[in-house]
This record gives sequence, structure tokens and C-alpha cells, in this order.
Amino acid sequence: MTSAVGVASPTGRAADAGKTAGYGYVGVRRLACSASAAFLIINSSAAGCHPRRAGPPPRFRSFFLSAQKTFAELGLPAELVSTLAANGVTTPFPIQAATLPDSLNGRDVLGRGRTGSGKTYAFLLPLVARLATSGTPRDAGKPRAVILAPTRELVTQIEASLAPLAAATGLRTVNIFGGVGAGPQIAALRRGVDIVIACPGRLEDHVQSRHADLSSVEVTILDEADHMADLGFLPGVKRLLDRTPKHCQRLLFSATLDAGVDVLVKRYLHDPVVHSVDSAQSPVSAMVHHVLHVDNAARINVVADLAAAPGRTIVFARTKHGAKNLTRQLNSRGISAVELHGNLSQNARTRNLTAFSDGSATVMVATDIAARGIHVDDVSLVVHADPPVEHKAYLHRSGRTARAGNEGTVVTLMLDAQVHDVRNLTRKAGVKPTITRISGLDHPVLREIAPGERVFGEPIRTEPAATPSRPRSTQPRRSRPQGSGRPGRSGHGAQSEGAAAARGGAHRGGRGRRPRRSNESSAR
Repeated sequence: MTSAVGVASPTGRAADAGKTAGYGYVGVRRLACSASAAFLIINSSAAGCHPRRAGPPPRFRSFFLSAQKTFAELGLPAELVSTLAANGVTTPFPIQAATLPDSLNGRDVLGRGRTGSGKTYAFLLPLVARLATSGTPRDAGKPRAVILAPTRELVTQIEASLAPLAAATGLRTVNIFGGVGAGPQIAALRRGVDIVIACPGRLEDHVQSRHADLSSVEVTILDEADHMADLGFLPGVKRLLDRTPKHCQRLLFSATLDAGVDVLVKRYLHDPVVHSVDSAQSPVSAMVHHVLHVDNAARINVVADLAAAPGRTIVFARTKHGAKNLTRQLNSRGISAVELHGNLSQNARTRNLTAFSDGSATVMVATDIAARGIHVDDVSLVVHADPPVEHKAYLHRSGRTARAGNEGTVVTLMLDAQVHDVRNLTRKAGVKPTITRISGLDHPVLREIAPGERVFGEPIRTEPAATPSRPRSTQPRRSRPQGSGRPGRSGHGAQSEGAAAARGGAHRGGRGRRPRRSNESSAR
């Protein structure tokens, strides 16, 4: 098996990069580095490569290396190799083969790879290997490693990949993100954890409230750093990194290396080794792209037809309301669909993602929250019901299919008013889709895109998740003592609970309402 590893040709010529292709995997040495232009050469005297003293930045070149090393040959401890094998992981992905020798040796690493390229194990394996052998004792409130990720779903999936490795080495982990109660997170921190996997906002809350102390961190990892930059998380990320020791190892992984990521690299990574595996803009060779030019009236019918075909399908909508509406329309046609967007509670998001993963639902309708880091096996079709605004979002959405060498199909629905935008979108994304104008469901391209019999069942009724409430008492209500002051309107009570939640206070269910203070100005 061969693996493609991107390097920069010092002369900028494909021929010079090709000279090194026959030497197998021999490691990568850094000559000069920035997030926008990484300067790498192969460690081989036979390569005959020398850095240019001036001129434009070198470009990343991809070529095939003839020797594929095993995890053991890359230096991974036998205990972790056995754990990976027990979980069906026996062959390193290119990004893992490229980065492991450096990360296992304690170097700071900047890794760029397309979504689905195997970045998660590329940083988890050296992290677990280091913590398992460092001998540093676990201390209450002081994690030994921090992994930052932009979304709750990505945090959860990182933890799922980490769990068997941590169990094999006796490491404790905790997930930290918003949307759920902070109590269990605080309790875990007090007991002592080795690894924190967190979204920046909630972790910063714990640090400021002194439940977490980052002064003993040995390794910090940033996953999907470009997405955190897009979401405006970088100020919080910087504040967290400033609280970690300057000498700790830092691993930064990203699909793209934009200006925001460049700031992090220059400020926090020390003499990093830069690895690029595949261009972030190069589509997977096994991914087929289609654009269907449709009328607005036919849009939902086309989405439903594709969603009713065999296999797992992810449909992307631009807004939370659009995702909810599409889900309802698919369910009304007997197609088992679940939604995933920011308006759902964490429990609902987890429940819906589980239903899609285990096959209870064959369709997931999502906003861009699912475009990063969410890995569900065997997604055969991605449908952009609403084309994304930028090409990076298109690539990350599309990356939910054709993962780990599998095949997949991507369909974008295009209305008359979107022709110009979609053409620019696909051009910037570096894809050349097949564009077809269709007016009805009898067009043969629909069966070409998603072959198989369409299955429509009975309409599926989905009730919105209601907030649990106390059972209504059958006993007569006791009269309030005079001076308690609170009117007995439920609306007023609900408002007070919402205000308490906004302040971060705990609502005590089942104990009745607390009397209002007579002096309103003293209530926080």
C-alpha cells in the first residue's frame, strides 16, 4: 500500500519533488515555517534539495511513497498497537504515518489534512503514549492534557475514539462543553483527570471559577483550528493557551491553514514540523459531484426522492428553521429523518446522532454544525438542499461521504437565482460537477445518482421534546401567606426560571417556587 504525503519542493518544480519519491518514508525536516507556506524537504542526502534563499513561498507537492510503515514501526508502544488492532485499526493513514515520528518524539506539529483523513488518531496516539509513560501523578483540578474542538459533537466523537486507548493505559478523561449541567464536569475535575476534551467557552468558565487549573498541562491539542477561527473562538483559545506552560508540546490540526490559524502557529508553536497530506481543496477521487438545476416547487420532491433511496444520506440546510422544516416534510412522507442543529438540546442532538449512526434513521438533516468532525460510517450521499455560502463549507459538508477511501456522491440543488453563486462555489472548491436541469422525478439522473427502490412508509409523527414538568397535584392548593408577594401565574414563574438559567443559577425542581423578595433591586 502506498501513501500520499505532501511536501514542498524547494525549487518549486515537480521534477525536484519527484526525485525524492523513490526513497520511501524517511521523515520530514523543517527549514522554515508559517501557516500559509510551510517549507519542508525530505531527510535524504540523495534528494539533492537545498532551500531557496529568496523568491515566492514553495508550494506543497503530493507524491506517493513506496514504503508503508506499520504503527509499531512508526514507534507506537505495543500496548496501543494491540488496542488499535482489537478495534480494527491496523494500517496508518497517511497523516498518521507522516506525523507520528515527530509527535512521538515530543515535537510541536502542524498538520493539515482533508476532513476524513485520519487526523483524530494522528494526535490521540502520541498524546496517550506520552501520558502513559511520563510518570506524572494525576492531580485534582489539574489536567495533564487539553484537547480543544469547536463543537460538542466533535468533542464527543474524539472522546469515543480516545476511550479504548485511555482504558488500556489507565488514563481518565472528561468531556467539557455547554448545553449540559456543569456539576458532573466539576466533580470529574475534582477527582482528577488526565485529559480534558473541551469546547473553549465552557472550559474557560471552569478555569475562571477555579475548577480547572491548566498550569500542569503537558500537551495541548487544537483540532479543526480553522473552524474555531471561523466561529470567532480564537480569543478564548488564546486565553486558555496562555494559561498552559510555554514548554508544553502543542499539536495543531486543521483542514486549512488560514490567517487566523497562522496567528496561533506563530504565537504558540515552537519550531513546528509541518505535514500536509492531500490538499484541503482537492476532492476525494472517489467522490462524484452533481448539480441539479431545479425549480423551487420541485426542490422538496427531489430531496425526498434522493432521501428515499437505499443507504445513509445527509441533507444540509442553511438555517436551523430550514433543517427542522425539511425534517418534518421528509417524515410526513414516511422517510425516517432526524435533525441536527443548534436549537436542539444536547440530549436531543446526541439522541438524533445515535439514531442516524445505528440505522434507526436513514437521513440526517443538518446545518453546518455537522460539517466538521462528525463521522458516521457508510454515508453514501450528501445533498446540499441549500448551497453553502463559501467553498470551505462545501468541502467540509461534502467530506461527510467518501471517507477513508470509500465512495460517495455529492448533490447540490441549484435554483435559477443561485446559478452564478453555485458556479463560483464549485470553482473555488476545485470540483467540476455534472450539471443537469431537471423538471420532474422521472429524470434518469436521479436513478443514476441514487440507484435503488425508493421506500416511502407511513407518515412519521415527531413530537418536539418538551421540558419535563412536575405532575399536577390533585390536592387543593394551599392559600399563600400574606406578604409572600408572588402572583400565582405560571407565566411569571417560567420567566423567573429562564432568568435564573441565564444567570447560571440552578433551578430546584419539585420544591415549589421560592417567594419573591420584597426588595426587587436586591435580587440578582
